[in-house]
Amino acid sequence: MRKLPLLMLLFVATSFSVFAQNKDAIVGKWLNPSGEGQIEIYKKGDKYFGKLAWIKEPNINGKPKLDVKNPNAALQKRPLLNVELLKDFVYDDGKWTDGTIYDPKSGKTYSCNMSMKGNDVLNVRGYVGISLLGRSETFKRVK
Repeated sequence: MRKLPLLMLLFVATSFSVFAQNKDAIVGKWLNPSGEGQIEIYKKGDKYFGKLAWIKEPNINGKPKLDVKNPNAALQKRPLLNVELLKDFVYDDGKWTDGTIYDPKSGKTYSCNMSMKGNDVLNVRGYVGISLLGRSETFKRVK
């Protein structure tokens, strides 16, 4: 009978370590919900960033799509491909927080948090002010 509580404790401890999130688990390529683009998330120092690595339709009339909605006029002539959309995320207790996400369709930048559901699903929440005032999207890992 003494072995049962010990075995249960060992099982619970093992279960938590299996579900513990690796802080670099987010690194890789992710397909956005519409399937129009892939974001490559990478680490620089202790922070995480993401750039637009692939676009379904990268050109318009034979020329690269540009960041025309950017509020900074100097950046409106840069190609969208390889633009850094995710910036300055830090890993904190199973989530990536305190970052920003840039939406090239509107030219706006939002506060953002991310979390993973399993190895291949990334929840991205962009918001203004507080997290309750925002929108969530689910990205899938590119294999």
